[in-house]
Amino acid sequence: MTGNDSVVLRVAGRPVGRYVTRPELPARLSPRPYLHPVTTLAGTAVTELSPADHAHHLGVGVAVPDVEGFNFWGGRTYVQGRGPTELDNHGAQRHTAYHRREADGFTEELRWMAAPGQLLREQRTVAATALTDGAWALDLTFALTNVSGRPLSVGSPATNGRPGAAYGGFFWRARKEEAEAVVFTEAADGTDAAHGRTADWVALAGSTWTLVFAAATEATRRDPWFVRTEEYPGVGSSLAHDTRLPVPPGETVERRVVTVVADGRLGREEAAALVTKAVTA
Repeated sequence: MTGNDSVVLRVAGRPVGRYVTRPELPARLSPRPYLHPVTTLAGTAVTELSPADHAHHLGVGVAVPDVEGFNFWGGRTYVQGRGPTELDNHGAQRHTAYHRREADGFTEELRWMAAPGQLLREQRTVAATALTDGAWALDLTFALTNVSGRPLSVGSPATNGRPGAAYGGFFWRARKEEAEAVVFTEAADGTDAAHGRTADWVALAGSTWTLVFAAATEATRRDPWFVRTEEYPGVGSSLAHDTRLPVPPGETVERRVVTVVADGRLGREEAAALVTKAVTA
């Protein structure tokens, strides 16, 4: 089922996610397409949209706080020596075309626009796949090509001087509950063991649901994870962890994250088995 400005993803006939193509948002939120709500097969919502703590967190999508100084994340910009600062530097991701649009997914083209004009062209592919009676997988690939005609680089608050804040790339704002979400990887437990580190996958478990984020390509596995649970629950990738990521003219940066969306609290072995099934599906 589709509409002019949204796509409803379905798994085995059940709606599991809505992708908003052309959201009407203020410039300071860095307008961009997003997935919300995303739900488990039982119907539990596992995303949040513009929550009170971070209005610029928009469900699931691709967001980068610094593309050559332009903010495609939303909210304030971290400035060395000043901290988070309100700047008039926000960009926008504009949907230009769907190359495929079906109930199980789509491929679209986007323009990343800022004051100088178009900086990046993106091809984004999203697919929803059934895994078990209680789990499905959301497969998201994005490819960013520098079409500006000049060298660009991707940064983060971390590369601009804020330790531990290397967010930027794929990002999933999860459901906030009274109890803090639990984090584990294939080899370790806890947020500190996952945040800022590389791992084949990271799990985030709430009261009745589990999300397992898998880095599905070699390039994606080299990016450390960004993991938050104390202030809010969110997991994303870090395109620019220690240093800025150069994107020369005409070059493309591509990443793929496959997320298992499961009902219930998964254990480590069950999470690993579902990841294997999801990535090879």
